[in-house]
Amino acid sequence: MIAHPHTDDLRLLIQTLPPSLQHAVDELPGDELLEIVLDLGRRPQARLPGRAITLTEDAVTRADLEHVVRAVGAFGADNRAGIEGTLHRISAIRNRRGDIVGLTLRAGRAVFGTIDLIRDLIEGGRSVLLLGRPGVGKTTKLREIARVLADDFDKRVIVIDTSNEIAGDGDVPHRAIGAARRMQVASPAAQHDVMIEAVENHMPEVIIIDEIGTVPETLAARTIAERGVQLIGTAHGNTLENLIRNPTLSDLVGGVQTVTLGDEEARLRGSQKTISERKSPPTFDAVVEIVDHEQVIVHPDTAQAVDRLLRNQAPGGLRRTPGQQQILETHQETTTPAGPASPRTPFSTGDLTQTVRIYPYAFSRDLLERVIRDLQLNAQVVNRAERAQLIVTLRARSGDSRLQRLVQLTGLPVHTVKKNSTAQIRHLLRNLFNVAPGLDEQETETAVREIEDGIRRALRDGVAVSLLPRPASLRRLQHRVASRHHMVAESVGSEPRRHLVIYPHAFSVSNDDTPD
Repeated sequence: MIAHPHTDDLRLLIQTLPPSLQHAVDELPGDELLEIVLDLGRRPQARLPGRAITLTEDAVTRADLEHVVRAVGAFGADNRAGIEGTLHRISAIRNRRGDIVGLTLRAGRAVFGTIDLIRDLIEGGRSVLLLGRPGVGKTTKLREIARVLADDFDKRVIVIDTSNEIAGDGDVPHRAIGAARRMQVASPAAQHDVMIEAVENHMPEVIIIDEIGTVPETLAARTIAERGVQLIGTAHGNTLENLIRNPTLSDLVGGVQTVTLGDEEARLRGSQKTISERKSPPTFDAVVEIVDHEQVIVHPDTAQAVDRLLRNQAPGGLRRTPGQQQILETHQETTTPAGPASPRTPFSTGDLTQTVRIYPYAFSRDLLERVIRDLQLNAQVVNRAERAQLIVTLRARSGDSRLQRLVQLTGLPVHTVKKNSTAQIRHLLRNLFNVAPGLDEQETETAVREIEDGIRRALRDGVAVSLLPRPASLRRLQHRVASRHHMVAESVGSEPRRHLVIYPHAFSVSNDDTPD
């Protein structure tokens, strides 16, 4: 990949500085300059990749700040201003009285050739979400995507430009977005309204949006995607896993819902009773994690990657660098940092060789420990949710706001009992830790995998899929899995050859398809 940077007239940015600083900035390599930082009472700095350079030994004064403010004009509600016809951006820091006490002058650049690693996704008409840390080049890629789709593919492209971040300051969009049209957004709070207005008023084929970060914006994005418009956007978060754990933004990749399994199904699957599943189809078909300017991780099937993460697997994907592509493994378990105490791994009743850590929320620790000893379980009661693998609480306390925050932060499953009694705790722990006698765990796992593979084949190929003959208990489990995926499943044949048939959505069956 060869990127061709074009820096807007850097002189226009430098001229906003006090004369005492202009000469010092002129001495710097202009193609490396990222930003200039002016903080009241501190020495001014120029920031370049990997280093910061002090411009003068004299501290920044209020007069210096006022000089820049007069040169760039009024700041918007988001404390940003620009220089007309350029991509340069000036951002203000204010004190409690509203006075400006700091400025960040960012050098704006249009960089051509930055989307080569993901060009196949963009050209294919797929909706793509870009993730990555600040400064890694998400907005730069959006500009290039807008130009390529508008100029090379003659698409009707509209850029939703909050604070003139993508197409520069002024009424005329910067040439970096090519023939794409730009709709300006006066205030970040109005971004979702402008997104919907663009679809309703201007018939776009592609909408490009930067920094989706609120619930109204995620809903607007879903509305746009459902109308068949290609959506290219960015969101806060470095990885797909970050996004899933963010309750505000998780809807962009399908959302997460908690499903409570019945006792029998949980035992058959060898899993906890409360599991997480994807709630709906993702808004974005593909997700790209931008690692740095020369490396990305592509998840070409967002739904599949999210489902893997919710099953505590690695999401897989493709690691791309210029001229190379590596397929990432999916079989290893993902891990989540849990502080210095000890790593937290997902709780599974299928593997109890390691001690299971339980956090009692508003619950009797003594009773819980007593039952663990009586049942001789390989479990330990811990005093911090960050160290636990599951939470136990009273049913009446399950709606506590503090508990909900703990669940959002840790992703832990919550198990409840009606009363704080030995009998109730014993019943709960028996269900959690005991595998039903007489059932082979490997066969159960195989049956679940078979039904999930059958569902994917039925949806992909639009044909009915017959499964292998299974005992009645496993067929009931497969029926429930099909039901949760909103699929039609029918048991056919006679014992011992009785088996399930999975039908795609377009099919309807006249026979009785109730579970065995």
